[in-house]
Amino acid sequence: MDLLLRNAALVDGTGEPARPADVAVTGDRITAVGPPGGPTPARGTEVVDLDGLVLAPGFIDIHTHYDAQILWDGDLTPSNWHGVTSVVMGNCGFGVAPTRPEHRDIIVRTLENVEGMSTDALDAGIDWCFETFPEYLAALERRAKRLNVGAFLGHTPLRLFVTGGEERAATRAEVAEMQRLLREALDVGAVGFSTSRQPAHQGAYGRPVPSRFAEVDEVDALASVLGEAGKGVLQVSIGPGLFIDQFSDLAVRHGIPVTWTALVTRTDKPGAARRTVERAAALPGEVYPQIACRPIVFQITMADPVPLAAVDEWKEVLALPREERASLYRDFAWRDRARPTTLAAWEKRWPKVQVEETGVHADAVGIPLDELARDRGTNPFDLMLDLALGDETVTRFRVVLENDADDETGELLADTRTLLGLSDAGAHADQLCDACYSTHLLGHWVRDRKALGLEKAVWRLTGHPHKAFRIADRGLVREGFFADLVAFDPATVGTTPVERVRDQPGGADRLIVRSTGVEHVWVNGVATRFAGADVPGAAAGRLLRG
Repeated sequence: MDLLLRNAALVDGTGEPARPADVAVTGDRITAVGPPGGPTPARGTEVVDLDGLVLAPGFIDIHTHYDAQILWDGDLTPSNWHGVTSVVMGNCGFGVAPTRPEHRDIIVRTLENVEGMSTDALDAGIDWCFETFPEYLAALERRAKRLNVGAFLGHTPLRLFVTGGEERAATRAEVAEMQRLLREALDVGAVGFSTSRQPAHQGAYGRPVPSRFAEVDEVDALASVLGEAGKGVLQVSIGPGLFIDQFSDLAVRHGIPVTWTALVTRTDKPGAARRTVERAAALPGEVYPQIACRPIVFQITMADPVPLAAVDEWKEVLALPREERASLYRDFAWRDRARPTTLAAWEKRWPKVQVEETGVHADAVGIPLDELARDRGTNPFDLMLDLALGDETVTRFRVVLENDADDETGELLADTRTLLGLSDAGAHADQLCDACYSTHLLGHWVRDRKALGLEKAVWRLTGHPHKAFRIADRGLVREGFFADLVAFDPATVGTTPVERVRDQPGGADRLIVRSTGVEHVWVNGVATRFAGADVPGAAAGRLLRG
């Protein structure tokens, strides 16, 4: 025995009631779980008293976009501050591998437009020491990591690699090659395959991302590889031709788990998310709709208007380099075309848009844009652009996009047919920070709102993703499982206010949120956080293999 955790209130990830317990760790594994007061440990055993703390499995974040960030930040901040010990990246069909040298700029521009990543950070931070997916996983395995990391093979880089980025249906031979590369990826440890048909996913130079040109039969052919291999998860960002009926069919025919994003609540569509859950639950197959536990709130500038990507005229904006976008906003002909479609698309959203940060418009901060526009005799579309242009496009607007129906979100969290995800950690870094979803769940939804019990919340963060994603030997406090553990104070666990920092490669900024009440974290039996502070240099993370 190397480590003995004593006097904990153990919440083991199964959903069963908390119980007093001691937990013993030898090497990287849990070797004993029993009532407090066991035998005296041998000399040399580290003993940590967890009296007053909850001990739980390390949290598993199934929906991140750390594919690039891990190449410059092995700590995977800020997830590591919130009790997360394992992350899955490559979601929504995106990633950085496989990538041929001639396609690197397209991948970077895709991540810029779809996932709101800084091209300065990507250009300065990505070490292109790989071309194929196996080479990428090998690079991740070599790197020091604070957390465990698993990766989907994304459809967009895969399709770009095979078709060269041509915007068309794939040939039979190309589909066969994609199937071969997916088998290869699964053989070396990919956790599955991800894709997107989301209309808002406008990639490099404002064009639809490559996965959106795939026919449904192509997705089916790739899903069949997961079924033949007997492993792997299919993750889909929904869009035309791929919704709950198709997910059920894919899950049943191929015998695979399917998870889709995103099931969100909206105040202007009350009950819609609940009805979708009921409809999906009536269909066969292992299908998990992913939900979020935080309102999806962006801070955007007009230099990076990602939330407007589904509006046709804004695709013209995304086609331009960031530094040239202001010129289009000054073009009255473009404004005349974009005004009616933008006003209509965001009709229900304008009351939830306001100036958040600005250098020159202090009098506009915190006022809903529709109200401010009425007071100034204009409309919110033109006002938003004029405010941006008056501040060299650095004015930031707070936009409440979705998941803002609090009561219905609480109902979804209590419904075990949904899967908690959507932190999007690593993406939209200067626009939002939901990597803190775990501590928000425990503080806001468990302690403050009492929407679900502590044991169910911990199961949502651990045992449920363990089962849905087939993550072996992690997600439960059980003898023989890896010693990924978190100890937190249920009375104080939560989040701090959001901060803007400039700590990314190339001088790029991002938003971060720190945790409260997360006292200790162990990854594979190694302390990575102790007494509320990160252990410097801790790098016990491993590659999660599907």
